[in-house]
Parts: sequence; structure tokens; C-alpha cells
Amino acid sequence: MTDPSAPASPLPGATAALVLADGTVFWGRGLGAAVTRVGEVCFNTSMSGYQEILTDPSYAGQIITFTFPHIGNVGANPNDLESTTPASLGCVLRADVTDPSNYRSQRHLDDWLKSVDLPGIAGVDTRRLTRRIRDLGAPSGALCHAPDGAIDVAALQKLAAEWPGLEGMDLAKEVSCSQTYIWTETLWDFADDGRSDGFGTLAEPKFHVVAVDYGAKRNILRNLASQGCRVTVVPASATADEILGHKPDGVFLANGPGDPAATGVYAVPELRRLIDSGVPMFGICLGHQMLALALGAKTEKMHMGHRGANHPVKDLETGKVEITSQNHGFVVAEGSLPSGVTVTHRSLFDGTVEGLKVDGKPVFSVQYHPEASPGPMDSHYLFARFRELMERNA
Repeated sequence: MTDPSAPASPLPGATAALVLADGTVFWGRGLGAAVTRVGEVCFNTSMSGYQEILTDPSYAGQIITFTFPHIGNVGANPNDLESTTPASLGCVLRADVTDPSNYRSQRHLDDWLKSVDLPGIAGVDTRRLTRRIRDLGAPSGALCHAPDGAIDVAALQKLAAEWPGLEGMDLAKEVSCSQTYIWTETLWDFADDGRSDGFGTLAEPKFHVVAVDYGAKRNILRNLASQGCRVTVVPASATADEILGHKPDGVFLANGPGDPAATGVYAVPELRRLIDSGVPMFGICLGHQMLALALGAKTEKMHMGHRGANHPVKDLETGKVEITSQNHGFVVAEGSLPSGVTVTHRSLFDGTVEGLKVDGKPVFSVQYHPEASPGPMDSHYLFARFRELMERNA
């Protein structure tokens, strides 16, 4: 059913449109690449870090609505990329992108979007779109940027209606690395005057971690390196024998996109062998969900997901509340967790599982993003916890 509040005709000078599967149309001004993309429309409430968000591989298959209106005002630069090629499909903005005003900026956001073939639409009532997602769930949508204004709404609605949705999609294999590589870059360092300096390099590693790349963000790998870990990154399809063949002190399960049950078809049997090996393991986001599946639990699609940098999570073991950065549309079904698995963290928004550990084994995971890129740094302690597990297991 078409949204009765949707504009009946294009806005004056409209060069872009977002058309949902139910026929709802959002007109606006195009930016970025002049292309059409079809996927799930979601929203992110973060007030900063739009470039990190757009390049987070976990957004594969999704068009991102930014609820914060000032997107693009600090420009773009290569240091804020979380992956070389964005897996997200496009962005929806409230306000037009202004000229950048930041000493780290190297190019305009519009120019960067063009360079990576991402379309965008500005001038949209993002509050209305966000409420629609909140009330009815994340819809399928088609985003078209046509500089000449020639937009076929009926064709776009057909594309959106025929898009199959994220359930059943194994997107990890599309964003994972194809070859094993070594990572030694550490977190950003700041000069004495507080201005940016650069990323560091791990000189004397104390541990060797194998990271299974389901869609790993660069800043996660930097956090591991900053804990003294030389990181060997392997594809999502790596077997337990291949992973253990690197003789790791620990195994890290990275974030990533898509339906965890679909990725689990090939990943779960290998993860079960890794759990049985006794090697310390730490999972984040999709890695958390994959670990839960390997332990015998189930995952399920959420109504609208968690995406933003302001999500309160309670550590049930310490009683502390941390403000977290999140990006996920699937969640571990708590009732499916087997005995011997303890819930360690819980969302204070909706009570969903945000962390777990395996009793008697050096294995734990969290649903959120402790690397904070973007977001608060309340959860950086989890990387130190992983290091401590490796120290005790040595």
C-alpha cells in the first residue's frame, strides 16, 4: 500500500528518489554516483563517523539513512576508511552536503562517493523514513540518482519488491579477503599538540592471532595489533586445520554482513573444531553470532536492528553499563542457548543478548563493536580481556 503522505509528484529539480517496495517515494537531490542500487533500507543514529559507517563491510546489501542531519561537513579522507571498497549500497541524507570544514579533510564527500560508485540522496525527511522503519521494519528499497531527473518510479518499485531480502544471504563470502595476509598496523597516534599524527606499526609482537575475516573492519585489526598481537587474517572459508596450522595464540572471529545461518553452513563445523581445540577465541558482531551457532544456538532477524553509537549495554558480571557502537540486523535467540553458555552482556534498549562466554573455556564474544569506529571507547577493555586469556593460556 502506498504511503498516503508521500509526495504525489517530484520536488522541483529532483534528481534522485528512494522508492520502497510498498510504493512509498522519497524525492530528493542526488549526489555521488549516478546509478541505481537496490537493498534493505536501514537507519544509523551516530552523530559522527559517516565515512567509517559507509565503508563498514557489515553494511553489505544495505542503503543507510543517517538520522543526524549534518553529513559530509568534515569531508572525506583515506585514513577513515574501514575497507578499500565500500560494501554498502548508498546513503540517504536530510541536508545537502556543504563544503568540508576540517583540517583532516582531503576531498568533498560527494567527490568521494563518486569515486567509489556509491549513490546518495539529500533533502529527504529522514525523520519520517526513520519512523517508518521503526514502526514497520526495515523495507526493501531502490535508490536512483539520475542527474537528468528521468526517474521511473514504477520500475524502481518493481526492483524493490523483487529484491529477496537479507534472510538466507551469505554476504560474508562477498566481503571477505580472498587470500591470507599479515596485519601489524596499530591505532592512530596523536602528536603532542593534539593534532593528527598517524597510525603506528607493531614492532615487537607478543602474541599471534588468526582473524577469520567475515568482513573485518580495519580498526578492529588495529586494536588487536595495539594489544601486541601480530594478526594473520584468513578468509571466511578457512578450515580449522588451516587456522590451527598457523599455530595461533588466539583466534578472532570478525564482524560481517548477511544472515549468520547462511554463513554458518560452511563456518560452523570449523568453529566447533576450534572450540574443541582449547585455543582462546573472541568474536564480534557476526563473529559473535557464528560462535553462538557453533555452540548450538540459533539466530533470528530483528525488526529493525541496532545501528548507532549510543546503545547502552550492561555487563552482567561487573554491573557496569557501557555505551556502545552497534551495527546488526540479526540477533542470537537467547532461549536457544545451550547449558554451559552464559549470557554476559545485555542490551538496555530491548533486552537482547549482547555478549556470551563458554563456561570453563577461554571463549567469549559480544554483539557490538568495541573498536568504536565510530563511537565511544567504553568497550576497549574487551581487547585487553582477550590478551589476558592468551597470557593465561600460554
